[in-house]
Amino acid sequence: MAEEEAKVMAVEEPEVMAVEEPKGLDYIPEVILKKRKNRDELAFIRKKQLELGNFGKKKKKVADIKRPEDFVLEFRAKEVDLIRMKQRVKRPKSSPAPINSNLVFIIRIQGKNDMHPKTKKVLNSMQLRSTFTGVFAKATDGLSQKLLKVQPYVTYGYPSDKSVKDLIFKKGYTIIEGNPVPLTDNNIIEQALGEHGIFCIEDLVNEISRVGVHFREVMRFLGPLKLNKPETGVLRGKKQVFSDGGDTGNREDKINDLIIKMN
Repeated sequence: MAEEEAKVMAVEEPEVMAVEEPKGLDYIPEVILKKRKNRDELAFIRKKQLELGNFGKKKKKVADIKRPEDFVLEFRAKEVDLIRMKQRVKRPKSSPAPINSNLVFIIRIQGKNDMHPKTKKVLNSMQLRSTFTGVFAKATDGLSQKLLKVQPYVTYGYPSDKSVKDLIFKKGYTIIEGNPVPLTDNNIIEQALGEHGIFCIEDLVNEISRVGVHFREVMRFLGPLKLNKPETGVLRGKKQVFSDGGDTGNREDKINDLIIKMN
């Protein structure tokens, strides 16, 4: 009897399970989605940080890791910088006021990621490789063209004899065997410039102030002056020319006020 019941049960078809109706997707608020995105981005950056920290020569901060959109914005800014540089050179009305002094002091006050390589090359040719560095230059037509090309990134003017002296005594240095050496010993000046009749720091200051016949040799001897970052409000970050209320361009004699605040 038991065997017959077992056979009957084996022959019976299996019961068909009820098919559940598909459930709709849960609604997720936009705030939660944004938090998830930020969390994922932070996790990715943290992972890169750890990789750089373990295997790289230099650890990078979170702000140093660029996203793809950062590269796009940087590229566009550089292209705009190149276009504007060409426009400044072509437009006669955009030419700056003529330089009314033989000696010019130029300070680089801006410029980093938004600068086109051609603009950077002009600044490097003037030894202005970093922000808040300053150099003396002899006024020439070639210098005027360079200043026009890099106008949004520099300010310049006519330094007084006192400004020249203060800058050289406080910030002056030369490069010896790849190392910066302050001008605290006149023997250093005599060894480098003695053949040109320049034996001490006073002779060097005088040669710069009057733009003497050996001005070029003195500029080769001197390194670009590393100035102090001015206090908040002195430079407002505006790329308009100084005469229009900005920071850049020709300040004429008022460059001496800026030198005092940055020396």
